[in-house]
Amino acid sequence: MASLATLSRRAPRLFRSLTRSVQTVADSTQPRDAPTPSKPFTVRLHDDTFQGYKTEPPSLDVEVNKDLLMDMYQKMTLMRRMEMAADALYRQKLIRGFCHLAIGQEAVSVGIESAITPEDRVITSYRCHPFAVLRGGTVKGVLAELLGRQDGMSNGKGGSMHIFTPSFFGGNGIVGAQVPLGAGLALAQQYTGKNDVATFTLYGDGASNQGQVFETFNMAKLWNLPCIFICENNKYGMGTSAERASANTAYYTRGDTIPGIQVNAMDIIAVHQSVKFAKQWVSDGKGPLLMEYVTYRYGGHSMSDPGTTYRTRDEVQKMRNTQDPIRGLQKYIEDWGLASEDELKAIDKASKSEVEKATEEAKSSPIPDMNDFWSDIYYKGTEPTHMRGREREEVHYF
Repeated sequence: MASLATLSRRAPRLFRSLTRSVQTVADSTQPRDAPTPSKPFTVRLHDDTFQGYKTEPPSLDVEVNKDLLMDMYQKMTLMRRMEMAADALYRQKLIRGFCHLAIGQEAVSVGIESAITPEDRVITSYRCHPFAVLRGGTVKGVLAELLGRQDGMSNGKGGSMHIFTPSFFGGNGIVGAQVPLGAGLALAQQYTGKNDVATFTLYGDGASNQGQVFETFNMAKLWNLPCIFICENNKYGMGTSAERASANTAYYTRGDTIPGIQVNAMDIIAVHQSVKFAKQWVSDGKGPLLMEYVTYRYGGHSMSDPGTTYRTRDEVQKMRNTQDPIRGLQKYIEDWGLASEDELKAIDKASKSEVEKATEEAKSSPIPDMNDFWSDIYYKGTEPTHMRGREREEVHYF
């Protein structure tokens, strides 16, 4: 048996191994092969891109190609422009209520989408607009929904946090409540024998201490569910820093018997690689996996909170200048000779034009009328012949 002296010498090394954090630089990946626009090539991620808990982390060597990186860039710029448009509409008081933007976290949604299929399922919390578009929606549909118009993806009745597609099960407004729902989706996949698909269940560091999260981890491990739990650690829950809210801020270690991976989620290539790893994990029948995406958002908790009450303007500006995931990908594409600065500017210009057009169309969409109160109560095609209203005489016929 090891002596107390031996254990005390080992303890600091063990503690450091659990608390060591990934770096979050957006442009630290280097090519291993000579990059070429005409065929795939291999790049190597920074040594501190991943940390593993009860499993080896993903390989640092990643095969990429021009089409993949250019597609990522186009989608990231489109998502950024869409969220900037929502920001402007909110400031004009055309969007009211809560509006949670994902500016600065585009590598998460686009990186996940780059490595999954339409058969996979995604569910997240309220910072959901990019997922809604990437999983089959439209920019116009999201902006119209935020404006409360009929052309919105939920017909103007769901708002910022309740937008869905056949493979995206929403933004969810109750903190942590989407985690057990995600396990339910994974159970359905397992029950129907879909062994090569997974449910990606996202939640924030602010939701990580919810009891239902830990209960779900337990059930997912007991039942070996194909569920990938992703904690988006953007360092703050509401205005409270992770260190003030959580005794253990190494969120990837908090699944108990569920293995975990910590990921630099400011580098989209790292996110892409982590999702490929997760997909293979599920295909191999290993059950649930917990991933912590270390990221940063440039706005506050929501549009009603600019985020400068608990972070200095200098901190936010420094992150914008040094750790922007879009700038990081732009640097890769230019440095590796895949496209010129002018070609990338043309993509950004096209994204801006697309969002401007979608914004005007969304603003011109009609506001829901009284008859819309009676719709979407039942799944389409299953409505009864009629329904009573508040009083016996108030009857609506479908």
